[in-house]
Amino acid sequence: MAEADPQTPEPGQYAQPESTGRKSGKARRIVLMLSVPLVLVAAAAFYWLSQQGKVSTDNAYIKQDMVAVSAEVGGRIVEVAVAENDEVNAGDLLFRIDPEPFQLQIQAANAAIATAEADLTAKRNDPSLTGVDIAAAREDIAFARTQFRRQEELLERGFTTRAAYDAAQHAVAQAEDRLRQAEAQQAEARARLARGSAVPGQDPRIAAAQAQRASAELDLRRTEIRAPSAGRVAEADRLQIGQQVLPNLPILTLVSRGSTFVEANFKETDLDHMAAGQRAEVRLDAYPDLVLHGHVASIGAGTGSEFSVLPAQNATGNWIKVTQRVPVRIELDEQSPRQLIAGLSTEVTVFTEDSE
Repeated sequence: MAEADPQTPEPGQYAQPESTGRKSGKARRIVLMLSVPLVLVAAAAFYWLSQQGKVSTDNAYIKQDMVAVSAEVGGRIVEVAVAENDEVNAGDLLFRIDPEPFQLQIQAANAAIATAEADLTAKRNDPSLTGVDIAAAREDIAFARTQFRRQEELLERGFTTRAAYDAAQHAVAQAEDRLRQAEAQQAEARARLARGSAVPGQDPRIAAAQAQRASAELDLRRTEIRAPSAGRVAEADRLQIGQQVLPNLPILTLVSRGSTFVEANFKETDLDHMAAGQRAEVRLDAYPDLVLHGHVASIGAGTGSEFSVLPAQNATGNWIKVTQRVPVRIELDEQSPRQLIAGLSTEVTVFTEDSE
């Protein structure tokens, strides 16, 4: 009789362990089914508690004050002193416009001043101002009247003719007319030397010519366009030698130095406990490991839609309520170790539990 196979289990040998395994697997499934919801609830509770006392938004961007630089006079660019992204200080030369037309205007104004001064000298030397013509006219009147009285006496005695009497009378009238003409010429000469109240103590024509020269000198100085403040040059590729510049038309942009802030657009539902002065943390997408500290400087006076070119009109039958965004200005309390570029995306967290 052959020996029994030691690997063949006898009937009922593993019945008890199989039952125990099924019960153990069922228990694990029950524990797993119960633990997953508990973990989710715990995670949700932890997240909710961690969000208490603060609000966050990723609708935030780095902003910097920008100055649109334009020329106050028109002309051709003859010199460019800066390039893209150059750092400049206030007063540094950016570019220069051809000064020759304005130098010619100054020369024309100087000529106008010289002409006005020569005319003034001629007016002051006008004989009408001396009164010589008036004195001569009065002497002529006196002589003509004496002759007229003599002719009148002779006519009464019959020793002269009527024609001679009329001639003497006419000579008196002519002398009186010459006196009135001389007096009128003197008054006119004095009027030409008159000075108005707008420019007391100065000849109006000379004042006008001097103002013309001052205007030309101002335009000449304006041919040198200088930086109004310290910052970085942007859009300098528009500056090309020979290009014609129009007055008051922006031609390049200057990003002001030290004017960086964050504009965070928070939901209107986040503003309940937000106030100026509360501390804030700023994280930049460009520098994930960098955290900047700041504070709420101000809360916008209106939502973004209110300042759009075409504000939304909600007085319609198919109106849908949309949560509005309010711009909040975040001032940075520290200098960033990395370069901050206007327009970079950020995530802002404001700690509303802080007192104002």
